[in-house]
Amino acid sequence: MLTSQRKALIAERLNRDGEIVAKTLAAELDLSEDTIRRDLREMASEGLLKRVHGGALPLSPPLPDFAARQSLATDEKAALGARAAAMVAPGQVIFLDGGTTTAALARALPRSFPFTVVTHSPTIACELERHPTAEVVLIGGRLYKHSMVTTGAMALDAIRGLKADIYFMGVTAAHPTHGLTTGDMEEAATKRTIAENAAVTWILLTHEKLGLASPWRIMPLPAATGLIVPAGLTPEALAPYRETGVEIAEA
Repeated sequence: MLTSQRKALIAERLNRDGEIVAKTLAAELDLSEDTIRRDLREMASEGLLKRVHGGALPLSPPLPDFAARQSLATDEKAALGARAAAMVAPGQVIFLDGGTTTAALARALPRSFPFTVVTHSPTIACELERHPTAEVVLIGGRLYKHSMVTTGAMALDAIRGLKADIYFMGVTAAHPTHGLTTGDMEEAATKRTIAENAAVTWILLTHEKLGLASPWRIMPLPAATGLIVPAGLTPEALAPYRETGVEIAEA
């Protein structure tokens, strides 16, 4: 089988199955595992897939900028935000991640009792400007403009000084085996530190983020308390996530 034929087959299987296991594919094609791994390395360098231990995953597509993302899947994000907002109790300290899905959550937060919102996102803080009962604490640091969040040593020091009751995290991809990932190294470290300083961590996921992987790992899936996902996903789509033991709430 020619190299081009193998790569076409790999791309087709990746699209069909959502992952490539190098050992399994090599046995199926009666080739050496080194041959398949070389193909995967070359395809990864061409931006066609993401290499992981033992094989490959689909590469999550580059996110559009923040302003463009605000107009994407607005109904789905509103439903996720409302489901998450219903988890907030009076007097709690919640940490809101940056992103357009958590912005929908900020707009849905209860207005009938007081609580505190900590965030490292200026856009989330602005969403809460006119909220009548939320006290807002804004974490400073270097602004990562793509996601409109602060990162770096200043942000991490402030985050380590708090203990949140709930952290609502946004990610760019979630995979049952390869965990929760995002596109920036410092942003991944910031999210991980927030989760380490929260009693529980819930992940808000629009449907297109499932089954993919971005370059930088935040943490394994079982480290999260639960996932908030859109209603209507098939049992087959959710089964690999349930098997990790993570709780799933449908919006």
